[in-house]
Amino acid sequence: MNILQRWNKVPNFGIAAITVLGCSAQAVVAADVANTGEAVTYSSHVASIINENCVVCHREGGIGPMELSSYEQVRPWAPLIQLKVANREMPPYAYDHDIGNQNLQADWRLSEEDIDTVVAWVNQGSPLGNLEELPPPPVLRGIDDWNFAGQLGQPDLVIASNPIDVPANGNDLWDKHFVDSGITEDRCIKALQVKPRGNAKTVVHHANTYFAEINEDGGVDRKPVTEYAMGKWGEVVPEGVCRTAFEESMIQWDIHMYPGGLGGTAPNAVVKDNVVELGIWLHPAGYQAKITQDLGSYQLDQGDLFIPPHGTAMTQGFHSFDHPVRIDSFQPHGHLRMNAASLEIFYPETGKTELVSMISNWSATWHHSHLYEPDSAPLVPAGAVLVTKQWYDNTSDNPNNPDPRQWVGWGQRTADEMSHSWIAISHLDDETYQELAQQRASKKQSQLPSGD
Repeated sequence: MNILQRWNKVPNFGIAAITVLGCSAQAVVAADVANTGEAVTYSSHVASIINENCVVCHREGGIGPMELSSYEQVRPWAPLIQLKVANREMPPYAYDHDIGNQNLQADWRLSEEDIDTVVAWVNQGSPLGNLEELPPPPVLRGIDDWNFAGQLGQPDLVIASNPIDVPANGNDLWDKHFVDSGITEDRCIKALQVKPRGNAKTVVHHANTYFAEINEDGGVDRKPVTEYAMGKWGEVVPEGVCRTAFEESMIQWDIHMYPGGLGGTAPNAVVKDNVVELGIWLHPAGYQAKITQDLGSYQLDQGDLFIPPHGTAMTQGFHSFDHPVRIDSFQPHGHLRMNAASLEIFYPETGKTELVSMISNWSATWHHSHLYEPDSAPLVPAGAVLVTKQWYDNTSDNPNNPDPRQWVGWGQRTADEMSHSWIAISHLDDETYQELAQQRASKKQSQLPSGD
């Protein structure tokens, strides 16, 4: 099952019920074979793993730097594939194993069985095997299709930014402007995706969108819609939760572009008419939800973010609420020197700290909004403190570092650094918080051995 299918393999629209998928039955057999020392072949064991996890990007016109759609294409890259898979660098989903909350929706990480199978196959000389055992090619969405279209259809709203040409080189560019949203009444959002059109994906560093209203005095009232940074797949809102699309609001675009591009597919050429699109899937009019959700940019201590040449740094931020909340997603943001991030919860009443998420090998070329399964997303009582931390490496050991000789501080440019996290928060009243906590306690109790 490929990355796209992991999002789409949900009956009706129970997107909130997406589970972390294990390996396929064929991959389990392959792992068993690998562990017993028997032959592991591409056709019988490895092709299914490549098809389900790699071809979505590594195909003609895809963002991967090589195609991996056939044995002839895969075989020359087998040693590199083994290295990247064994080090968990591919698929690109940097989220630590066995630390904190592992119950994530649409988790891209390979199972240990799949990793063992690929490693064993390369160690055995990367044989093709029986051609009759080759699995069928995967069914893939179009290169520029919406990520959730297979499950949800086309977005109810598609709101495009104004086009702008991005040069082949020079300084960072920003484009901030307003466009009509087309929203005629308050509606609850199912899912969102921001999608740079065509080659624009190679030069768009980030694109923030806001529901905005311009006041009579020229001031702007705004609330975040969603955020895009390189590699981000999209966001889903849990069932029974409402993130509001506001009536008669405008969309304010805040787009940061990087001339020359950034990443393996950067064109180093002029990108004409760069357009970014916002797709919004809506619940039907009249949809009611007891829980409301919003997305916020939770800042760390920007003043302490000053990284010396050939040095390292760490920032942290603290945030609390006067009511209970549930953390639905966590997406740290930084630039080229940032290399790790974490989310913790501190409970003042007990003095204990819970580590929720750790990303130890973070990269600016793959921003992920880590979506927690609703049934196990962190429930945070009033007064508890969210602790966000980010680490930075300005040494030559950091392969993303353009120049370790420079002092680096907070700033908007790609060469500067940032220190914040985008976090989706469901706001709860005391009754709902207690109800959710009791449901989890009952479920945990029912899963305990009976003792008979």
